[in-house]
Amino acid sequence: MRGIILSGGSATRLRPCTQVTSKQLLPVYNRPMIYYPLNTLLKAGIKEILIIVSPERAGDYLNLLGSGKEFGCKFTYEIQDHPRGLADAFIIGENFIDKENVCMILGDNIFEDDLNEDIKNFKSGGKVFAKKVPDPERFGVVKFDENMKAVKIEEKPKKFLSDYALTGLYIYDSRVIEAAKQVKPSERGELEITDLHNWYLEKGELEVAMVEGEWIDAGTFDSLLRAQNFAKEKMQGKMVI
Repeated sequence: MRGIILSGGSATRLRPCTQVTSKQLLPVYNRPMIYYPLNTLLKAGIKEILIIVSPERAGDYLNLLGSGKEFGCKFTYEIQDHPRGLADAFIIGENFIDKENVCMILGDNIFEDDLNEDIKNFKSGGKVFAKKVPDPERFGVVKFDENMKAVKIEEKPKKFLSDYALTGLYIYDSRVIEAAKQVKPSERGELEITDLHNWYLEKGELEVAMVEGEWIDAGTFDSLLRAQNFAKEKMQGKMVI
């Protein structure tokens, strides 16, 4: 299993803080934000990790994280010249992924749940994680049938589809590279990861698991504040870095 942390983007919602550094390098209590998704991958035993960054912040990541030796793993870095969408990460990471399974986590996502077994036991297809939220319009949303089987996934739906958002942790087999190359830009001009979910869903190969504990997408000032308090109260004993 290879790991990817997607840490690009301009984070305009967190300006002026992100005018001087990347969102994922902002402090969340006593650690940089990126330590939390990195912790998720390391606890699952992933030792080879690709970190995708924006060009203007690449040096900041190198200064903080280095080669990965300090963390008992190996880091590879790639530049995402423009924020072309989450699915673009698998095209950027094609050579890194090679023929291995891959677990991608967004650099601003913090999970309370221990997802080690979900990651370690993955064999093939795709696996994503859903959480019931009060503001599903901000996310990719999954609709379930009466047996809680995923039947439809839509990115930031304009009309209510469901209140189950897909979180920023995605596990796929290496066919995700092929699928990503087939994705066409959306109306937002991005390669939506929802199209990858649907690629696997249409083949009957997508599993949607539930996140039971806290999940924070720390992309706004309110969610960043919530992340600060949560990290202080709940995450200190769960960190390996």
